[in-house]
Amino acid sequence: MESRLDRKTKKKKRGRKVILILLLLIFSLLGYAAFQFYSGYKMAGEDQMQEDYKFNGVKDENGKVNILLLGVDSRGEEKSRTDTMMLAQIDPKTNETKLVSFMRDIYAEIPGYQNYKLNTAFYLGGPELLRKTIKQNFDLDIQYYMIIDFKGFEKSVDILAPDGIEMDVEKAMSENIGVSLEPGVQNLNGKELLGYARFRHDEQGDFGRVERQQKVIAALKDEVLSIGGVTKLPKMAGSIQPYIQTNMNRLDQISIAKDILLSNSSDMDKLTIPVKDSYTNGSYSGVGSVLEIDFEENIQALKDFLSGKSQDEAATE
Repeated sequence: MESRLDRKTKKKKRGRKVILILLLLIFSLLGYAAFQFYSGYKMAGEDQMQEDYKFNGVKDENGKVNILLLGVDSRGEEKSRTDTMMLAQIDPKTNETKLVSFMRDIYAEIPGYQNYKLNTAFYLGGPELLRKTIKQNFDLDIQYYMIIDFKGFEKSVDILAPDGIEMDVEKAMSENIGVSLEPGVQNLNGKELLGYARFRHDEQGDFGRVERQQKVIAALKDEVLSIGGVTKLPKMAGSIQPYIQTNMNRLDQISIAKDILLSNSSDMDKLTIPVKDSYTNGSYSGVGSVLEIDFEENIQALKDFLSGKSQDEAATE
């Protein structure tokens, strides 16, 4: 008959085996992720972003994480321009993600300079001056920035979705985007998806482009949330790393990626600044066509959106 001591010994051995199997599984997954990351990094090549920006980020007083997302097309120029200016806000408590797009032609006060278009702040002083400009004009603190070169965007899309990202192209598009797109539902590769997001030569202009950029971000998030997308994340992260500049350390990036992936819904709440009927078109010598916006109305709309207040709730106050 088996003694109590023998049963305890066997139980301990089984426990050790389970722990050993779990450790082997964890190390295997970590090894796979590291290998995939390095593989993606090598695929990126040697053409990397070199600029070293300073950024005096300020934490949100409510504990949310605000990230300034900037898309640039360096084209070998000494100073890059950004046509994509978005704020991604993540609430670690609820895992909700919100996306705000700022129109590049907003006529804004730029600290230390005369009034220019909003995206001129980045050209004049990088992400730090753009952070100060957004704070001064919209009373919004930003903690992190992330600059993504368009080349890295194309490569990461092709790794994430080798068969392309499904998109409903609403019209024929070709002017100044490097590709020709026909209308209809179709799978777009990295270059085509970038062209779709950048197209603005129609009656909607930049407003249409911002709407398409938001659609692309939402589609990419859906792809990442799929089972196949999750397995490709390490390789995708490695491929885009040389084309990213950010003040986030690796732990910050992993934590934020985790919050996005665990968000309650694949749908992101989205807002475009300026909001509807809060602006007029204007023009200034040396500046060109601009959007003259009602800052008070837009500041309130931005605060309501980020606090989770619906438009109906805001209207009744």
